[in-house]
Amino acid sequence: MIKLLSIAGSDPSGGAGIQVDLKTFQALGAFGMAIPAALTFQNSRGVAGTEPVPPASITRQIEVLLSDMRPDAIKTGMLLTRQAVAAVAKSVKKHGISNVVVDPIVRSTSGRILLRPDGIKALKEQLLPLALLVTPNIPEAEVLTGVLIRNDEDMDFAAGKLLDLGPKYVLIKGGHRPGPAVDTLYGGKQVLEFSTERQKGDFHGTGCVLSAAITLFIGQGLPVEKAVEKGKQFVEKMLKKARPAGKGRTKYFQF
Repeated sequence: MIKLLSIAGSDPSGGAGIQVDLKTFQALGAFGMAIPAALTFQNSRGVAGTEPVPPASITRQIEVLLSDMRPDAIKTGMLLTRQAVAAVAKSVKKHGISNVVVDPIVRSTSGRILLRPDGIKALKEQLLPLALLVTPNIPEAEVLTGVLIRNDEDMDFAAGKLLDLGPKYVLIKGGHRPGPAVDTLYGGKQVLEFSTERQKGDFHGTGCVLSAAITLFIGQGLPVEKAVEKGKQFVEKMLKKARPAGKGRTKYFQF
């Protein structure tokens, strides 16, 4: 049985964060576990606020869980604070977890800060060096590197700066660019592009579902390149079934 752990924010609407990670894990046949690292107050219209989980509580959750149930892979998402990042990084290092996928969530679509400035610094210095794969979208890659990404050359440069921070692979998601949804993977023997047809509408939790699916396939033992390919295929399939779930226009994944 493949066991996976998500350490991320809690989304009470169920469309992102640890809730949608668990749904993704289950939909793909894995046993999912989840530790909330932050709370959000949100619905289909956006994020109204956030609240941190005390770092000691994050550490205790991880320690008690991993003393009994060791995951085949871990995914991190919204961590919000420097203290939360440090707690997660310390536990990952202590337990020697090598299959770590970091989804560096910095802001919500509605503009709410989901990783504070000192948390960004901690993420770069403490967690990214432990990551097998980091999966920023273009705005997140810009924040992490200070590179304004306007073309492929800028993206290549930003990816190089991210790899210099220590992760073995970097997947820059191109959903913010016009045209097909092209995600680019760096770190292997060659740069790979994964393109899918862009779906109409606004979607909630797309990045969470993608990184969770990739985490699952890595946990199954697939190479990162194949895990990304299968993760993209899964998201494309799920986007076609997404529907509004609240009064907002945003579409939610239907598992």
